Amino acid sequence: MTVTTRFAPSPTGHLHVGNVRTALHNWMWARKQGGRFLLRIDDTDLERSKEDYVDGIRADLAWLGLDIDGEERQSARFDLYEREFEKLKAAGRVYACYETPEELDIRRKVLLSRGLPPVYERKPADAPVPEGAQPHWRFRLDHGAPIAWTDLIRGDQHFDPKSMSDPVVRRADGSWLYLLPSVIDDIDMGISHVVRGEDHVSNTAAQLQMFDALGAAPPAFAHEALLVGTEGKLSKRLGSLGMDALRDAGIEPVALVALLARLGTSDPVEPVTDAAPLVATIDFAHFGRAPARFDEAELALVNQKIVHLLEFDAVAGRLPPPIDAARWHAIRPNLMTIAEAADWVAVFDGPLAPPPAEDADRPVLAAAAAAAPGIDWAVDPWHALTGAVKEATGAKGRALFLPLRRALTGRDHGPDMGELLPLIAKEQAILRLTAG
Repeated sequence: MTVTTRFAPSPTGHLHVGNVRTALHNWMWARKQGGRFLLRIDDTDLERSKEDYVDGIRADLAWLGLDIDGEERQSARFDLYEREFEKLKAAGRVYACYETPEELDIRRKVLLSRGLPPVYERKPADAPVPEGAQPHWRFRLDHGAPIAWTDLIRGDQHFDPKSMSDPVVRRADGSWLYLLPSVIDDIDMGISHVVRGEDHVSNTAAQLQMFDALGAAPPAFAHEALLVGTEGKLSKRLGSLGMDALRDAGIEPVALVALLARLGTSDPVEPVTDAAPLVATIDFAHFGRAPARFDEAELALVNQKIVHLLEFDAVAGRLPPPIDAARWHAIRPNLMTIAEAADWVAVFDGPLAPPPAEDADRPVLAAAAAAAPGIDWAVDPWHALTGAVKEATGAKGRALFLPLRRALTGRDHGPDMGELLPLIAKEQAILRLTAG
C-alpha cells in the first residue's frame, strides 16, 4: 500500500506554527516512505471559509517547500458524504436526536452534580418527537469491546465506549461536523497514516468505530504532543504566529522547517540548508509525550546559523546589487537575516559618517590616514595599515584595532577586517580615516 498522508486545514484563518508542524510531519513521513502528501481543504463551514485563506494555505506550504501531490475540497464532496451517511442510517449506526443545546447543558450539569460522567443518555426509540423540530444526528457507538489501537507515538491506547458520548456528526441544519466527513475522506483518498495533535486522541477512538461501520480498515495514527510557548503553557501567541509575521522578521523557511521537524523529538535541532536530512531521519519512535516547547529566540538562532551556511548563489537574487560574492562571504558570519546585508552597503561604498573619535584615539587615526595612501590595497591592506600605525604610535591590541574598525566601518564589531578592508574602496577608507 502506498503511504499516503494528508494535511487538512480549515480555511477560516491563516496557518500558524502549530498547523505548520502538523503539515510538516505529514509531508516528511510521506517523502521518507516514497509516498504521497495530500492537501484536504476542510471547508464544510461555508459561512466562515474564505477563498483568500485557501490561497494563503497553498502559498504558505509552497514557501516552506512542502509540495503536495493532490488536493481535495470537502465542499465538493457533499454527495459522497450523503451516500455514506444513508448507509449508516440504514444500518442503525446514526440516529436522530432532538435535544436543544440548553437541554443538553442542563442534563450535563445534573450528571456532574451527582458525580457521574457527563455522557449522553440515549433516548428510547419510541420517544416522542417535538413538533416541528429538526434533528441533529449522532453516531451510535458500539458498547461491546473496548476501543484499542497502537499509536505510533503514544503506544497502546484503550477507550471504554460506554464512557463516551455518541458524537454528533451532523447538525440540525444539515451541515457536517468534523468527525464523519474526515473518516469518509480518509477512506476515499486512501490515507494510510494520520499525523495530528494529541487533542484528537478521543476523536480517534470514535472514528475507529466509524471506519469499521463503513467496512474500511483504519489508517495508522500518530498523535503528537502539542506546542507550548516558552512560558510553559499553551500560548495565544503561537496561535497567531503566522507565516507572514515570520517572513517579515526575516526567517528563512528552512529554518522554521529545521526547528519544527525536531521539536518534541529526542533528535537535536540542527541548522540545515535543505530538508533532505530531516526527511531521512524522521522516526515516530523518537517523538516524546511531553509538550513541545516553541521558542522564537531559538528559531532566530537557528535562522542565524543557517544564514551563515548559505552560499552566494542561493541568496544572490535577494541581495542589493552592490553585495557581490566576496562581500557576501565577508559579512555573512555577522548577519542574523539576509535582509541585514543591505545595512552593509554603506560600509562598503558610503556614504558613511564614522562616530566622532575619542581624544585618545586621534594619534592612531592620524597615523593611519598618513600611511593609507602608500599602501597597496590589493595585497592585505589591513595588516599593512595596522603594522604601519603600530610602528608609528606604539599602539597595540584593542587600542590599535578598535579605533580603526570604528572609523572604517562605523561599528565596534563586525567581520574580520583582513577580509573586509580590501572590499572598501581605498579612497573611501582614506576619507573616513581623515574624518576621524
